Amino acid sequence: MESSNQFLGTERIGKLMQKYAIPCIISLLVGALYNIVDQIFIANASYLGSYGNAANTVVFPLTVVALAIAVMIGDGCCAFVSISLGQNEVPKAKRSVGNAVVMCLVSSIVLAALYLIFADTILAMFGGTVNAETYHHSQEYFFYITLGLPFYMFGQAMNPVIRSDGSPKFAMASGLAGAAVNIVLDPIFIFGLRWGMMGAAVATVIGQVATAILAVWYLLHMRIIKPAAGDFALRGKVCKRMLILGITSFLSQISLVAAMAAINNALQKYGAMDPIFGQAEYAQIPMAVVGIVMKFFQIIISVVIGMAAGCIPIVGYNIGAGRRDRARTLFYMLLAAEAVLGIAALLVSGCQGP
Repeated sequence: MESSNQFLGTERIGKLMQKYAIPCIISLLVGALYNIVDQIFIANASYLGSYGNAANTVVFPLTVVALAIAVMIGDGCCAFVSISLGQNEVPKAKRSVGNAVVMCLVSSIVLAALYLIFADTILAMFGGTVNAETYHHSQEYFFYITLGLPFYMFGQAMNPVIRSDGSPKFAMASGLAGAAVNIVLDPIFIFGLRWGMMGAAVATVIGQVATAILAVWYLLHMRIIKPAAGDFALRGKVCKRMLILGITSFLSQISLVAAMAAINNALQKYGAMDPIFGQAEYAQIPMAVVGIVMKFFQIIISVVIGMAAGCIPIVGYNIGAGRRDRARTLFYMLLAAEAVLGIAALLVSGCQGP
C-alpha cells in the first residue's frame, strides 16, 4: 500500500538523503544545544562563573549516557520498522514501536533512580569534587536534570521512530520547539529570578517536557505504524532485535562519555600539581575550558551521526524490500558526504589553533 512509505524504494537517493538526513542532523544538534545553551547563559552569570561552567562540564557526559540509551532504542526501532515496512509487514512494525515506548520508559525511570541514589559517587567519578563550590553547583544541576531524564529520553527515542513513520520534519520541529522553550526560559530563570544552576536545569527540563508532549501527540496520530494496545506487551525477540540494530548508535555516544570521564579525572589529578590551578579557588577553570571545547566536538559528532541516522529509514526499507543496490548506492554517497564533512571540520579546527 502507498501509505507504507513505498516512495523510499523508488525516489532518487540524493533527494531522500536531503529529506531525511537534514532534519535528523538538526534534531541531534538541538539535543546537544540544551547543554550548550545552559553553558552560555551560566558563563554570563557573574554569580556562577567558572564554577557553574565546570559543574555543567561534570554533568554533561551523564546526560549523554541517557542520550546513548535513548538513541539505541529509537534508532533500533527505526531500523526495525523500516525493514518491516519494506517487507510489507506493518503489524510487526507497529509491535516494535509499542515495545520501544515501553523500553524507553522503563530504562529512563531506572536510570533516573540510579542517578538519584548514587549521585555523590557518580559526580565524583566525573570530576565533580575538584573543589567545594563546583561540587555544590554540580549537585544542584544534576538533581533537576535527573528529574527530567524520562522526558528527555522519551523525546530523543521517539524522534527516529517518528522519522520512520515518514515525518522527518515533525521530528525536527518537536526538538526545535523544546530548544526554543529552553532558550527563552534560561535567561528568565538565571538572570531574572537568579535561580542559578537550578534555573538552568529547570529551563532545560521544561523544554524537554515540551518535546516529549509533542512526541506523545504524534504517537497517538501516527500515519502508518500507530501501535494498538497489544503492541505494548514486551516481546523478547523484538526487543533483542531492536537493541542489536541500535547498538552502534549507543557506542558512538557512549565513547564521548568515556573520554569525558578520563579527561575530567586527569584534569583533577594533574591540575593539582600546577602552581595556579592547584589552588582550590582556581581548580575548576581547566575543567570549564575543556567543557567548552568538548561542546564543539559534540556539534561535529551530532552532524556526523545525524547524516547516518537520518538515512536509517531509507536503508532499512530498501533492504527489507530486497533493493540492496539502492542501499549500497546510499552507503557510498554517505561515505563521500562524511569524508567531506570530516575534512571541513579538520580545516575549521586547524584555523582556530594557536
